Amino acid sequence: MKDMRTPDGRFKNLPDYPFEPHYLEVPDTEGGALRVHYVDEGPREGGAVLLMHGEPSWSFLYRKMIPIIARAGYRVLAPDLVGFGKSDKPASRNDYTYQRHVDWMMSWLEQVNIKDITLFCQDWGGLIGLRLVCAKPRLFARIVAANTGLATGDAVTEAFLEWRKFSKEVPVFDVGTIMQLSTQPPFRIGQGKPFSPEVIAAYDAPFPDESYKEGARIFPSLVPADNPDDPGAVANREAWKVLAAFDKPFLTAFSDGDAVMKGGQYILQKKIAGAQGQPHVKIKDAGHFLQEDKGEEVASVILDFIAKTKA
Repeated sequence: MKDMRTPDGRFKNLPDYPFEPHYLEVPDTEGGALRVHYVDEGPREGGAVLLMHGEPSWSFLYRKMIPIIARAGYRVLAPDLVGFGKSDKPASRNDYTYQRHVDWMMSWLEQVNIKDITLFCQDWGGLIGLRLVCAKPRLFARIVAANTGLATGDAVTEAFLEWRKFSKEVPVFDVGTIMQLSTQPPFRIGQGKPFSPEVIAAYDAPFPDESYKEGARIFPSLVPADNPDDPGAVANREAWKVLAAFDKPFLTAFSDGDAVMKGGQYILQKKIAGAQGQPHVKIKDAGHFLQEDKGEEVASVILDFIAKTKA
C-alpha cells in the first residue's frame, strides 16, 4: 500500500493546539504499516476519555475540550484516523474501506492498552468508535454519542446524499471552508462568525495538496447509508446486537443545527439498553461539528456524565 505522510512543518504554530505528538504503527492489512498520531494528555492514573473525530476533521477539533477534561483529572486520548491529521494517508481511494478503518483503530486501541474508557464520538468517530465498543465492550465504562450513529443501510437524509456526491465530485475539496460551513449558524457572507485564518489553515494543514485527500473524499461513500447489502451494513447489523444490549451508561448529546444527523439520537435512545432513563441533552446553537461551536459546553457534559455514573 502506498501512503503519504504530511510534513511536520505543516503543523507549526497551530492555534490552541500545544499538545505533544504521540505515534503508534498499525498493520496496513497488506504487509506494511501505517503511523497513527494521537494526543495523550492528563494524568496516566486518571480514567481514560477517548475522543474520536469524524470527517474531514482531525484531533485539532478537540482543542477546546482536551485541556478541560485533562484538568479535571482524566487521561484524554484523541487519535487522528488514518487519512487525517498527522496520521499516514493511503494514496489510493480504493485503499480505504470501512472495515479497514475499524481494524486500524482496533490495533491502535489494543496498543495504547487503556480500559474503563469514556468514549465521546461524533460523525465517523461513532461509525468506527461504536464498532470498537461492540468488539470490546468490557473496555468501555460509558459512551457519549454526538451527531453520529451506526448505519445499517436503511435510513438516509437528503443532506447526506448531497454531501456524499459533493465530496466525490468537487474539483477542490476545501477542508477549511467545509469545516466552517458545518458550524452553527452556517457561515455565509454577512451571517455567522467566520473562522480565523489560523483556524482554517489548521484544518487545511494535513492536506498539502489534493493528492492527500483521498480518504476525506471517499469517507462519505463508505457510510452504509442506503444499501442494506453493503458489507458495512451487514457488519453493523451484527454489531447492533451487541450495542443494543450494552447496559452501561449511554448518553446522546446531539446538536440542534445538524441537518445530516437530525433525529439520529432517537434511534440510539430507543434501541440501546444503557440509554434508557439517561438525561440526554441537546446542544443548542451548534452545527454538525459541535466541538467547534460549543466545545467547552460539550466537555462539561462529558465530565458531568462521568460524575453522575461513576460506580
